Amino acid sequence: MLPAAIRKATADDVGLILALVRELALDEKEPDAVIAREEDYLRDGFGESPKFHVLIAERDGVAVGFAFYFFGYSTWLGRSVLKLEDLFVRPSARGNGTGRALMQRLAEIAKDQGCPRFEWQVLDWNTPAKEFYERLGARVERQWEHVRMTDPALSRLAKQ
Repeated sequence: MLPAAIRKATADDVGLILALVRELALDEKEPDAVIAREEDYLRDGFGESPKFHVLIAERDGVAVGFAFYFFGYSTWLGRSVLKLEDLFVRPSARGNGTGRALMQRLAEIAKDQGCPRFEWQVLDWNTPAKEFYERLGARVERQWEHVRMTDPALSRLAKQ
């Protein structure tokens, strides 16, 4: 089977991106967590100063996966870093190199942009994903813990 074609998403893809994000949320056992709307993606990803970028993986013209990423900055390295927010391959397309093709393209983008680091998070229960990432040469850094603040705590802190 030929590898998936990887392309940069356009504004015309916002509906597809949202559909894939919803499939990812279902896959991660959080089907009601997605509150983003197409207009959010259109505003923040496809204007003059995009806050994120998306790659679409296609087979025979049908979307089978995506990678949603942005650039951050490492104070220790003094350089930009590529941060992968979400990677998803539809279950029917798994095991044929689509995830690897997306990750390879992201690594190319990181190198092209002068990023010495490419990083992301993985759910602690997602053993297949951890094993996949380690096969690619990534290291799961278990000493770091994810920290998140949302409302109402965020609003309380902001008002102090």
